Amino acid sequence: MEDTSAENKKNKATRIVTGVIISIISLVCIFAGGVPLFFFLMVILFLATREYVLILRNKGFHPSLSLICATSLVFGLLIFFRRFDLVPCVLAFAIMASFLVVLFMGRQPYIANVATTALGFMYGGWLPCHILLLRQINSESVNFFVPGLNDGLYYLLYTFLIVVATDIGAYYFGSKFGKTKLSKVISPKKTVEGAIGGGLFAIFVSAFGVFYTNLTLLEAVIGGLLITVFAQFGDLSESLIKRDAGVKDSSNILPGHGGLLDRADSYVFALPVAYYYLFYFTSGNNVILDLVTYIQKCV
Repeated sequence: MEDTSAENKKNKATRIVTGVIISIISLVCIFAGGVPLFFFLMVILFLATREYVLILRNKGFHPSLSLICATSLVFGLLIFFRRFDLVPCVLAFAIMASFLVVLFMGRQPYIANVATTALGFMYGGWLPCHILLLRQINSESVNFFVPGLNDGLYYLLYTFLIVVATDIGAYYFGSKFGKTKLSKVISPKKTVEGAIGGGLFAIFVSAFGVFYTNLTLLEAVIGGLLITVFAQFGDLSESLIKRDAGVKDSSNILPGHGGLLDRADSYVFALPVAYYYLFYFTSGNNVILDLVTYIQKCV
């Protein structure tokens, strides 16, 4: 019993130290923006994509690691240099390349390998690259080295705080009050009580966004609700991939935490939702108001 207790304390300490180190590196790159954030993202994407490919190999699938990484890199470069007009072109050729790589990779050309390759650069490339889009909101030019204290920085911090609050709230309420399984098949440890608790705590934290962003209280709370819900969907989606492949952790690269996918899964869905909500549905960029105005003019 004592050995087990000591081991649990050691694992908890390792988890905390790893979490602190990751948080410090992430915050430095977020505040720096530009090149540091870009390279930080590319390193994360490469390591996470490698985990994704290794997980799927347990199912007998062989998505192309090189194509996924190359496409993710191009997506990142297009966003960094704001050449959004080329994104559809890259997406079209990447999908065609998925077929060609599978046809000539020397293995049985299963259609599943094409599908998992395409999923790889969309799930593990395009979606996470929204961190760059979010950081660039209301930024006047491409920022290479000088930290940019723009709206994008505060929106990104707002998003990260909500995701962190979701994890903390879900862990606390789930361990204290969790009884009802959220998804027995996909993630048996998660509970409805934990999900609700994490969501409520995240919404509470999001309300403080009015002090460091230009959001109104209503906009901040709605954003908190959307981000926390999709952060939890992102977590469950990664669990679905692992469960289907019969894998517990995506890897053991992070002591006490498992793999990068295990730590970043919530952000994969949260970042795009945060970006499109904050860019299109908040102060000064509300497409709903624009649509209403357009309809009124037509009538």
